[in-house]
Amino acid sequence: MSSQLQKFRANLFLVLLALGFAVVAAQLINLQVVRHVELSREVLANTQREFVQAPRRGDILDANNNILATCVPVKTISINPSLIGGLQPAVARMLAPFLHTNEEALIKKLTPTVTRNTAGKWETNGLRYVRLAKNMPEDTWQKMYVAMTNLTFGVVETNLPKAQRIFLNNLRYHALAADAEQMRVYPLGSLAGQVVGFPRVEETTNAAGRAVSQIIGCEGVEYALQKQLSGVAGWRSTSRDKKNLELVSLRDEDVPARDGLDVVLTIDTVVQHIAEAALAEAMVKHSPKSATCVVMRPKTGEILAMASLPNYDPGQPNTISTNTRNRVINDVVEPGSTFKIVVVSGALNEKIVSLNDSFYCEEGHFAYAGKILHDHEAYGNLTTEGIITKSSNIGAAKIGIRLGEENLFKYAWNFGFGQRTGIPLLGEARGFLYPVKSWSKVSLAQIPMGHGVAVTRLQMIQAMAAIANRGWLMRPMLVKQLQRHNGAVVQTYQPERVRQVVGDEACKDMVTALKTVVLKGGTSPEAALKNYEVAGKTGTAQKAEHGVYVPGKFISSFIGFFPADNPELCISVVLDEPKEGHYGGKVCGPVFKDIAEQCAGYLNIPPDPKMMTNAPPLTARNP
Repeated sequence: MSSQLQKFRANLFLVLLALGFAVVAAQLINLQVVRHVELSREVLANTQREFVQAPRRGDILDANNNILATCVPVKTISINPSLIGGLQPAVARMLAPFLHTNEEALIKKLTPTVTRNTAGKWETNGLRYVRLAKNMPEDTWQKMYVAMTNLTFGVVETNLPKAQRIFLNNLRYHALAADAEQMRVYPLGSLAGQVVGFPRVEETTNAAGRAVSQIIGCEGVEYALQKQLSGVAGWRSTSRDKKNLELVSLRDEDVPARDGLDVVLTIDTVVQHIAEAALAEAMVKHSPKSATCVVMRPKTGEILAMASLPNYDPGQPNTISTNTRNRVINDVVEPGSTFKIVVVSGALNEKIVSLNDSFYCEEGHFAYAGKILHDHEAYGNLTTEGIITKSSNIGAAKIGIRLGEENLFKYAWNFGFGQRTGIPLLGEARGFLYPVKSWSKVSLAQIPMGHGVAVTRLQMIQAMAAIANRGWLMRPMLVKQLQRHNGAVVQTYQPERVRQVVGDEACKDMVTALKTVVLKGGTSPEAALKNYEVAGKTGTAQKAEHGVYVPGKFISSFIGFFPADNPELCISVVLDEPKEGHYGGKVCGPVFKDIAEQCAGYLNIPPDPKMMTNAPPLTARNP
């Protein structure tokens, strides 16, 4: 009996042992096979951590390395409510002065709340970090952190149980978290704001569950060169101990961030300031809806200034609206008489006309294709040069008729109209230059006077700069080079010739005619400079709305370059609906003169020797 009992017990023990081994084996299979991926992920989450290293966004600089846009280091401050327990009042009392908020609102933010998530499960906000502040300066964060670590709660902590002491230490040292970020700032405010552009901040969540920000360009150079400015993020993969401290010896990967490149523009902030200040005075004097100016080097296409008022401050989002858009490239308008440079230079180049050829201008009324074309004065016979001097619509129309449809379209297209210039800015318009098959019977006479075609301000100065540059059309140049933050140049951009539109001889004749515009008897003696010969053209275009010309609404303009025979600068000034006068020569000519004189002094442009004599003022020849 005893032997059988022992045998039974032995068998029972073996069975139980086998069952035990079976349970252990099943558990091992469950852990090592079934849940291997899940548990490996959890172990890695507990022992390994990946830190993303954000790159520094590049600066935007002017041609002389003056900062237009840069980044300053800041902190985004978060707190873990689950580590505060019931000590919200004491923590809020300490934090409130740093956050410039009241304690009651802060207590509410620090108190965990229970909510039902989308899966139907209950969760508390104490499981996640709550953001307290963005863009906090480093010194403010350091003061806040010191205050947090020195926080007392009116108790003798040495008498507290170990668990409570650990809790208070975790609160002091681990509840607050600071993520290093960067804030975009614009030291010169609204100067060249539409060229520089503005940013938006894109919110993401990092590996620790805290909200972090990324700067994304929205307009201007900030948008166009987003890839170059933003750089490439780095990362560090490492192991950590039970105290959540990094084990440097077990660091797996450490790939440094590659900072964004600095973008150096052709914009000169002094020239930009001169242009914007002159436009601001014109806005006060003439009360236009808007005013624009472009200052360009005709030999290279470099843009030294691009101004459009009203403008905005990239650092002040409340100043940005559709009314503050960059009208130099975004808006299209009929150019008016400035477009006459296209038809006259084309006819000169084709040798269809010469400067001394005479055209009868019909005493101010010309019937063509069932339409009556008008001049602002009743002219009789005018030479080709005189048509430019007096800005005769009828004279330009007759030259256009002689040039012919195909040639007129060819020259307008080759001067860059109806196509984007390729400037690296968002929203550049093409303008409207319809193919010949879409022209009406009167188009051949209307287009030479700047009607039936729509252009951007940038296209128009590009065309005038081509006349100044012996017929060579240059691509407008806004970016000079890309460089690292230490000044090492990565890429340099060179001036780019697009095509030669007209020959050298035709350009010389055209410059001769354009010089007369600013002489006594021309349409803008107000634009003449004391020490330089100026070649330019006025424009006064009646505005069209819904396909109908609106009485009393005009686009007024003057585009000119100097010194006329060896041009250094080409300047365009356009006012939209000026209230005090509307002729381009009268309202825009003086603004051109103001900008040109200041730029000439700043850039040390040598005076024309022939303008330095005491000779009496020049007068346009009898047209």
